[in-house]
Amino acid sequence: MDKQSRREAIREYKEKKTQSGVYAVRCAATAEVWVAASRNIDAQQNSLWFGLRSGGHPNKGLQATWATHGQDGLSYEVLERVEAGELTPLGLADLVKTRERHWLAALGAKKAGG
Repeated sequence: MDKQSRREAIREYKEKKTQSGVYAVRCAATAEVWVAASRNIDAQQNSLWFGLRSGGHPNKGLQATWATHGQDGLSYEVLERVEAGELTPLGLADLVKTRERHWLAALGAKKAGG
């Protein structure tokens, strides 16, 4: 990759907007569901699976389920994408937390975070 292409790729990466949202992790064997919000819903599954594979996820219950059933026993699902629209960063964070609480209640789920 030449210098100009590299600069353009870096600029595009920096300008790329991330999308917030709410996701669920489900265990088919136990019917447990965990829900959490993410500031970057498109990259969340990779981050989540990395934390679980390394054994360092802050949610001990989710980590124990991973240890018992493995990656094939869990599924990742984007429940809702939240559009920023005209919201300030704080307004977006509040909206995402509100939607997270909605999904926790609607699914009778546990919080996926620590």
